[in-house]
Amino acid sequence: MIHAFSLTLEPQQAFDEAVFRACALTHLRLPDSPEVIVRKKRQSIDARGRQVRVHVDAEAYTGEVAPPLINYQKSYPDVRQAPQAIVVGAGPAGLFAALRLLDFGIRPVVIERGSDVRKRRRDLAAINKDHTVNPESNYCFGEGGAGTYSDGKLYTRATKRGDVRRILEILVAHGATDQILVDAHPHIGTNKLPNVVADLRQTILEAGGEIFFDTKVTDLLLDGDEMRGVVATDLEKGTTREITGLGVILATGHSARDIFYLLHHKGITIEAKPFAMGVRIEHQQTLIDSLQYHCADRGDYLPAASYSLVTQTRFGGVERGVFSFCMCPGGFIVPAATAPGELVVNGMSPSRRDSKFANSGLVVSITDADLKPYAHHGPLAGLMLQQAVEQRAWQMGGGSDTRPSQVAPAQRIADFVNGRVSDSLLQTSYQPGLLSSDMSDVLPDHIARPLREGLRDFGKKMRGYLSNEGQIIGVESRTSSPVRIPRHRDTCEHVQIHRLFPCGEGAGYAGGIVSAAMDGERCAEQLASLYHKVS
Repeated sequence: MIHAFSLTLEPQQAFDEAVFRACALTHLRLPDSPEVIVRKKRQSIDARGRQVRVHVDAEAYTGEVAPPLINYQKSYPDVRQAPQAIVVGAGPAGLFAALRLLDFGIRPVVIERGSDVRKRRRDLAAINKDHTVNPESNYCFGEGGAGTYSDGKLYTRATKRGDVRRILEILVAHGATDQILVDAHPHIGTNKLPNVVADLRQTILEAGGEIFFDTKVTDLLLDGDEMRGVVATDLEKGTTREITGLGVILATGHSARDIFYLLHHKGITIEAKPFAMGVRIEHQQTLIDSLQYHCADRGDYLPAASYSLVTQTRFGGVERGVFSFCMCPGGFIVPAATAPGELVVNGMSPSRRDSKFANSGLVVSITDADLKPYAHHGPLAGLMLQQAVEQRAWQMGGGSDTRPSQVAPAQRIADFVNGRVSDSLLQTSYQPGLLSSDMSDVLPDHIARPLREGLRDFGKKMRGYLSNEGQIIGVESRTSSPVRIPRHRDTCEHVQIHRLFPCGEGAGYAGGIVSAAMDGERCAEQLASLYHKVS
């Protein structure tokens, strides 16, 4: 018999498994017998009241065997002799597209400009310690994509785009904790996600797929309005080769600017899309805990507290959203530039979220009016604005042609709102270091002024959030792609070029690991449906 039930509990009751089992059995009036299996289905923290509570949905099984925790099995056909399709990019969209191609008996050939997860660590160390940016392998480029070394958050609102549970089960089967199947805001952690990504790679290779690392797509092979394949350059050897297949799934991520330039140069339709830019804001985690949990000490059972803030401001006669983005409790701020001469920051958290710092993106919506100075760049206008602000931040941090630097400009929060340059800065998780700056000189007016108004409003919603006990660090400019590669809604195929399937965040159709993975699966399904004839 299956007993479905819900409980609202204190944190210790919910998060201590033995205590939770006792509460569940008491609620159901069942004996504490090994034959009674209790399994959580979903849990979420409610910190709206003075006392924090945890809502848990669960099931108990009596007199029957509990079903498997996951239904997914690592079982794929051998595709070594099968027709092949090309996947450009080994982020979540690309990897999950490759796995789905295997289901249809198609051999995926994955091309990734960056390095595998192990080798990629050296490139991340170089940008943190030596301030040296490898434009091909960094926090954005490389196996697993931007999410691998910047958190591994799995929460998504895109539940209508695909099977979220399936994506999570695949991750569990490849080494992620099964806790992600339960938590309302699941998270793997940047210390654990690389191993999961490496295991996904191994599954693809064992089935007969192929993956090229340190290999960059430098041209597209077109036959009229059909995509035949790509030209790929081995970045270590300098050699090039043509790779052809049934189709090309283009899953290059939101920072592959060279791909946008290439498409535009070849006359392949791309278009500008909405995006946002701003800063990272950093506080002590204990402050955020006290504001969210209404207590001085969160204790042993509550996780590091997070927050989500949004408001509307008006600037230049236009309504603008100001909102928190990619909040990282117990996390770190990292340098995420993809080329020398620019400065970009991002956030990440380890699985235990045990850093003493909390950080979040705090960004402002970009409007068409903001892009007018770059309008001559057509659909690349937003990209050029991004680049200009990143280069300005690099200069303000002390970067120059003779001095590579990833030192970030920063300012205490209340000083920024009140128009004062900070005499000193706080401790930070940002390893390359900070330089006290007037962030109004770093950010354009259409970002700085709405950001000030947004911070004033957030200070009212979270008393203590707006103070000089926190600081803003710039710039957070890669929230999403400023370019969309348009495709047909039903087939996911490019509106102009057949056999080209724009995919994931870089194409403008996803906003995180799970949504990108689901989009990768969908593009693979459509490619197989249109171009793979199974006898």
